[in-house]
Amino acid sequence: MNVKEAVKTAKDYVQELFSSENLSDLGLEEIEGDGSVWRITVGFSRPWNRAGFGAVISAPARSYKVVTISDDDGKVISIKNRAPAN
Repeated sequence: MNVKEAVKTAKDYVQELFSSENLSDLGLEEIEGDGSVWRITVGFSRPWNRAGFGAVISAPARSYKVVTISDDDGKVISIKNRAPAN
């Protein structure tokens, strides 16, 4: 599996897993590979993270997930939260 395939797998998996939450702004954040697994971090926003009426306009909060994918067969092994950098 090459890096582009790993990124596509991670993004597709997160989009499908969280499909009922109407994610927006799904994007690649980080890539790490060690020859046996890929760790792909993707970020996204959820509708409840957007500023409400009368609020100061700012970028919505983002959630980050690290998707671990087997390099051998391309299957997702795990998905974990990743805290945003401060």
